[in-house]
Amino acid sequence: MLTIKEKDVWLQLAESPKPVVVYGMGNGAEKIISVLKEYGITVSDIFASDEFVRGHSFLGYKVLKYSDICEKYEDFNIVLAFATHLPDMLEKIRKINSEHTVYAPDVPVAGNGIFTREFFEKNREKFEFVYGKLADAKSRCVFENIINFKISGKVEYLYVSTEADKAVIYRDILKLTDRETIVDMGAYDGDTIREFTAYTNGKYEHIYALEPDEKNFKKLVRNTQNMQGISLYNMGAWNKQDILTFSKKAGRNSKLSASGTPIRVTDIDSLIDDRITLLKMDIEGAELHAIEGCRNIIEKYTPKLYICAYHRNEDMFSLPIKILEYNPNYKIYFRHSPYIPAWESNFYCTL
Repeated sequence: MLTIKEKDVWLQLAESPKPVVVYGMGNGAEKIISVLKEYGITVSDIFASDEFVRGHSFLGYKVLKYSDICEKYEDFNIVLAFATHLPDMLEKIRKINSEHTVYAPDVPVAGNGIFTREFFEKNREKFEFVYGKLADAKSRCVFENIINFKISGKVEYLYVSTEADKAVIYRDILKLTDRETIVDMGAYDGDTIREFTAYTNGKYEHIYALEPDEKNFKKLVRNTQNMQGISLYNMGAWNKQDILTFSKKAGRNSKLSASGTPIRVTDIDSLIDDRITLLKMDIEGAELHAIEGCRNIIEKYTPKLYICAYHRNEDMFSLPIKILEYNPNYKIYFRHSPYIPAWESNFYCTL
């Protein structure tokens, strides 16, 4: 049984006598500060990394340096309001957390609501079902830690759950070979393709890559122009062929939205007639629909799966439940790669 012992980060902050300062600016900070206000939590100050401090203001606060905050307050709670996987930034956050408590609230990339203890308890049966289906003790440990992190915002749970070397996953779980036929959904600029091919010394059978964002797609074309056996599609993955609205951010967070630009989307079953050995999905909250659009491939070929599980609050149970519905023979692993907050928490499925 899952051991979930944490209370909501928002309640911890509301009950603490320490002042709350926000680290970071931008859309993430705006959303997090809005939630803090809903819980009656006062933001005392905002600070940024030294290189971003130019004497300017954000949301009416003068943006300070960390050293300014340390001089102003004897002790304080820090609310991290941005995401990062950069080694230097991860180390900086670790150092700051050793001096003052850092909370990294989990705010979903897609969908509504916040991952709270109430959300977990409401869906406990589904979480427990997935927990019981995980293939090894490490997966169960990471799964439990990520849930505790999402509720509490405590970065320590991420530190003890991180698989620093992706090559370990490619070798020990996915067991990539030089004969893979890959579908990369959410190919971005080809970053995962570079990871895959670097691991297999540039050898593979074929790669099919989908990227709906036009600017990202141009980068993808440019970055793969010297590769053989690769098919590129400027479209998104879905459960059927359709035209949907897409919010273009020319980055990793481009996603389906209520407003934006019309884009073509497709199910993979009707797009590709090939024996697929690996399906990868990093599509900003559209993963469940994309799995539905791969049903025939999953049932017929049982390809290895690499599926991101951090865009929506329900991803940690809805995605594996759907996968097992289509093919109950999968062994499901769960790993977290270096990132704060719990981005890059992924399911890897094999026979």
